[in-house]
Amino acid sequence: MEHWFALMATVADRKYEEQMALLQEQHGFSRAHANAVVMYSRGSTTSKRYGTLDDYLHGADPAGAQTLRAIFAAIAERHPDLELAMAWNQPMLKSGDAYVFGAMLGARHILIAPFRPAVIAAFAPRLEGYTVNKKTIRVPLDWDVDKALLQDMVGACLMP
Repeated sequence: MEHWFALMATVADRKYEEQMALLQEQHGFSRAHANAVVMYSRGSTTSKRYGTLDDYLHGADPAGAQTLRAIFAAIAERHPDLELAMAWNQPMLKSGDAYVFGAMLGARHILIAPFRPAVIAAFAPRLEGYTVNKKTIRVPLDWDVDKALLQDMVGACLMP
């Protein structure tokens, strides 16, 4: 995230729309993620909606909520020292100050995101059958959680 905040500092004098366009058009951010980075960079403190995973999952599709809990539980089995935190209104796993893994529960799917871009490329053979984007992997709301895949991807994110 330091990279993106440094980038935003170079365009701090520009209008919101220009900052959004920079992230969306030149760096492939979704509107939601671009907005989160822009608002955080602008010092917004009003965008925080969820303090805990339970808050995040309140009112969510039951199957998706169960799957998201299973995703984080699977990772915690092998990586119990990671901290579950809410950042940019999404559940994330941190190691110290570094984000390692994040997830987003959508209306029709869950996006999972290892925080090292090379991890998705390295795991490409194991991701066949999934919808893979630049920085995220889409899984169904009722996904039969692949513990080994999640644990291995997070392990790769933790490597120096």
